[in-house]
Amino acid sequence: MSTVDAARLAAVISPLRRTLLAAARTAERLPEIPDPQIEIIRVLPRGTAATPGELAQRLGLSRPTISNLLRVMESADLITRSPRSDDRRQVAVAASAKALDLFDRFDRAGTALVADAVATLPAADRRALAGAVPALERLRDAITVRRQPTHPGPKETR
Repeated sequence: MSTVDAARLAAVISPLRRTLLAAARTAERLPEIPDPQIEIIRVLPRGTAATPGELAQRLGLSRPTISNLLRVMESADLITRSPRSDDRRQVAVAASAKALDLFDRFDRAGTALVADAVATLPAADRRALAGAVPALERLRDAITVRRQPTHPGPKETR
């Protein structure tokens, strides 16, 4: 049984992610969008909307942080806000067509970059990566679960 070198794995994941983001941005001539804004777009796929509170909960961020991000994103035409049809006192946030286009372009570029790079690796490395993907997804999910608060904190007011 082999053990995972957690420090080494963590030290590889972050730079790999940054490298992929930078390469995809360059390949598609995409603007620099901060990671928290990308995460908001990621949780708002085409045809969906969420309240700021729902976004805060899904992303594990505070409501004031979400409000600040949404304000900046709205001014950059990355999100739209509209009253919810079931409760007009609440706002529904959706990714804009511009944001969805940028996100689609980033995903296509990132997928192509990874596919091209993987193709240059020896067959044993390609097999190892193919087998690692489900484990990495489970690792992401395990970290996400551990990040969730075990008890609700004080209610935030606006």
